[in-house]
Amino acid sequence: MTQIQTILESIGNSKVISIIRGIEHQAAMEVISALKKGGISCLEVTMNTKQSLAIIEQARKDDTLFVGAGTVLNLDMARQSISAGAQFVLSPLLDTKVIEYCLSCDVLPVPGVFTPTELYSAHRAGAPLLKIFPAGSVGPQYIKDLLGPFNGMKLLPVGGVSLENTSAFMQVGSFAVGVGSYLANPELSNRKDWETITQRAKLFIERANQL
Repeated sequence: MTQIQTILESIGNSKVISIIRGIEHQAAMEVISALKKGGISCLEVTMNTKQSLAIIEQARKDDTLFVGAGTVLNLDMARQSISAGAQFVLSPLLDTKVIEYCLSCDVLPVPGVFTPTELYSAHRAGAPLLKIFPAGSVGPQYIKDLLGPFNGMKLLPVGGVSLENTSAFMQVGSFAVGVGSYLANPELSNRKDWETITQRAKLFIERANQL
């Protein structure tokens, strides 16, 4: 099994990717540990987080975690994140050069798409998992609508995913969901409230599996 297949399977099993954004480097591993206690094994560290590459490198030391880089905007950022150990690369946009590079490194590319044309273009470029962004503005029905003509494609709604709509996103056929600051919350991190982060992680895992 290739690394891409392994990571894709792990995301599908977990169903929830926690997005680490705006967390201070010194607190990042505490946040990640709290998420792990709540059942989260898939993490996305955004490249616009301070010392993001160092966080990726540190998190990768735990072989029970699957660590990706997020907000990857171009080929140079993809190279940097993969060098730091990122096992998957997420972007808010579609760049076929990034997809091609990731595939050549056996790293899962997750391009950001929104329209049917973008979705199909990313699929044609070889991306096995497609990030629907921003998903919150259209809701679960949009995922269901896309999966009509594009049945079988693996879709990851991101942006506006909440405890209230996670179950609905999964029930219409989403492969997994990406969850931002409600989970890896900078304010909770600053207060060192690891228990609340753990409890929220448990709730998201529970909701994502309510099929």
